[in-house]
Amino acid sequence: MEQRLSLVTLAVRDVRASRAFYVDGLGWTPAFEEPGEVLMIQAGEHLLLSFWVRDQFEQEVGAVQKGAGAAPITLAHNVPHREDVNAVLAAATAAGASVPHAPQDREWGGYTGYFTDPDGYYWEIAWNPGEIARIVL
Repeated sequence: MEQRLSLVTLAVRDVRASRAFYVDGLGWTPAFEEPGEVLMIQAGEHLLLSFWVRDQFEQEVGAVQKGAGAAPITLAHNVPHREDVNAVLAAATAAGASVPHAPQDREWGGYTGYFTDPDGYYWEIAWNPGEIARIVL
């Protein structure tokens, strides 16, 4: 099997709300959409981020674990400059995101902060001065 990730699908309560946040708020461009059912956004050269209405997701995949707290996944967006972390968090906030964790210097040498989208998915906005930056930027 080739070492590659092609699609990340998030089960969401309301695809229209996800569209309003990511497309209208953050300015991302849809690659495909079936209004109210699925939205796909190209997030990399060979990577799609997909938002699928939760009921249909559960019909195909099975029940989504219910409970309080953060979903057991984070998505990350790495930026080339430290000050870009604050700029991206400000843009996400303007689009309606919550920022549960203010940006801060990390013990491993980077600078990161988090926002949550309308369904509570955590996005890490990170500046990484180390080796990983060569891979993700």
